[in-house]
Amino acid sequence: MIYARRKEREYFASSPNYRHLASKMGSEYLAKLLSKHLESVIRGKIPGISSVINKSIDELESEMDHLGKPISVDAGAQLYTILELCRAFDKIFKEHLDGGKIVSEADGYQPHLIAPEQGYRRLIEGALNYFRGPAEASVDAVHFFLKELVRKSVGECQIMLTLHRAELYPFSPSLSFRLPSLNILMEQELKRFPSLQSAIAAASYEALEKFCEEGRQTVLRLMDMEASYLTVDFFRKLPQEVDKGGEMQQLHLL
Repeated sequence: MIYARRKEREYFASSPNYRHLASKMGSEYLAKLLSKHLESVIRGKIPGISSVINKSIDELESEMDHLGKPISVDAGAQLYTILELCRAFDKIFKEHLDGGKIVSEADGYQPHLIAPEQGYRRLIEGALNYFRGPAEASVDAVHFFLKELVRKSVGECQIMLTLHRAELYPFSPSLSFRLPSLNILMEQELKRFPSLQSAIAAASYEALEKFCEEGRQTVLRLMDMEASYLTVDFFRKLPQEVDKGGEMQQLHLL
């Protein structure tokens, strides 16, 4: 091959018809010209190739996001995953259930209900029975609200998963572009395990049913306690407050 190329160069250099074009003749010059053309074509195609690869990566990541990360066959690892999901559900449920201020400001007019003497006792005890229905209804309303929070929390239970694209798609030195090195996915983990999702929801509903019944009994006991613990301070102060209000109104008119 070397001898043939040398003879080719000598022919074009000595030929009177090709002497002035000897530097642009021969298979060696043609190979260089084709190499430059091929290089320019490849450079022009690289953006399209990069776009196709990135699109394929996005499709694969979307499929991985739908399927989720691999499930370990080890019993200890599976138990750890279940506990992590339960912990995530508990955290989201607590974030939704922020009723501290509502409870602390729900004492009403006084820490205890109205308390007359023996003359008012029968009247007040009968009137307090009208509070039993609304009190039990409030327990049912809170129970329904908590069940909705459980349903919402189960749907929002997420675990952050970090994937390194460089590990899945190694960088090729022949290409003049790089792929993003890091991608963070929020996987809907509980949707991958419908049985676990149903178990968590069922356990939560069962606990709420138990707490609902306990709360109902507690509310009724509080009603009985308030009905049996009656003082006269409230009614003794009422005439004084009425008199003070009348005096203040008269002073205002003057």
